[in-house]
Order: sequence, then structure tokens, then C-alpha cells
Amino acid sequence: MSMIGKADFSEDEWETLRRGLTGTGMLFSVADPGFMDSIGESNALAKYLAAQKVAGDTKLVRDLCAVPGTGFGLTAKPNEIRDGTIAALRSAVEILTAKAPEELDPYRQVVLGIATAVAEAKKGVSPSEEAVIEAVKEALGTA
Repeated sequence: MSMIGKADFSEDEWETLRRGLTGTGMLFSVADPGFMDSIGESNALAKYLAAQKVAGDTKLVRDLCAVPGTGFGLTAKPNEIRDGTIAALRSAVEILTAKAPEELDPYRQVVLGIATAVAEAKKGVSPSEEAVIEAVKEALGTA
């Protein structure tokens, strides 16, 4: 089992990996805005991260899920979240391919798990949320 964790990455690399993970959860609030939906989506993200912090497949996944915060400021605009998350996911694939290829699939799985958990949090998956999932898959190279 891989023991790769935060110490194996620069601060910038770590922040990129983290931003891709948490930004994925935030994309759904941006795609289909609604106050009550956002609360449910935030709760789904928090529950998913809490579960992965304990039961994630690898140390890297558990470490990433244990870090509080989103990587985005409270005043981040929807396009900043969308563009920043997609860029972070693409960069995360490059970082993991270069530094820890064995961690790429577990990272992809946890990101897609977040996408599914948050998209299904309220009223099922809307067409705009389905588009977000496809954009996330494309950024991860799994589309």
C-alpha cells in the first residue's frame, strides 16, 4: 500500500490537489444555484470527505480529505470556482502522473465520488449537474 502523503508534494502541488477535490463539490452549487440546495450539497461534501478521511483507499486520499477549507475564498465568483477547479483537476493529473502514478486512480475515484455524492444530494441529478460531472471526468482524463 502506498504511503505517499503531504510531505511528498510542494505546498503549491498540495493546494492544487486539494483545490481539485473540494472545488469539485463546489461546482454543483455554481451549476445549479439555490440556497437550500447549496446547504444540502455542502452537507453531502462534508459527509463524503469525513468518510474518506477515515476510510479512503490510500494515505494520500485520507490526507487530502482531512484538510479543512475549500481552496477558494468566500467571495470567489462562480467562473473562478469553475475555471479554478477544472484547471486544478488537470494539474492534479499531471502532478500525480509525474510524482505518484499509483495515486492517480484513487484520486480520480475520490473526486468522482464527491461529484456523485454532491450531485445526488438534492432532487436527483439535473442536466446542469450532469454537465459538471462530464467536465470533471474530462479534466481527470476519464471521459
